[in-house]
Amino acid sequence: MKTNVGGIDKILRIVIGIALITMAALGVVGAWGWIGVVPLLTGLFGTCPAYTLLGMNTCPISKNG
Repeated sequence: MKTNVGGIDKILRIVIGIALITMAALGVVGAWGWIGVVPLLTGLFGTCPAYTLLGMNTCPISKNG
């Protein structure tokens, strides 16, 4: 897969994902907080299927994978 998630985008996705998962685990938010797995994984892997569908790319240098 192509890398299409850039630096700041990756950091924000990882931070938001961890925050949502933590809040769900602590019971601060409902079960929907587990959706934080999605931004966490897209940030860690550097690719976002939604970006691919929409033709978006926040990565300045795309790597072919």
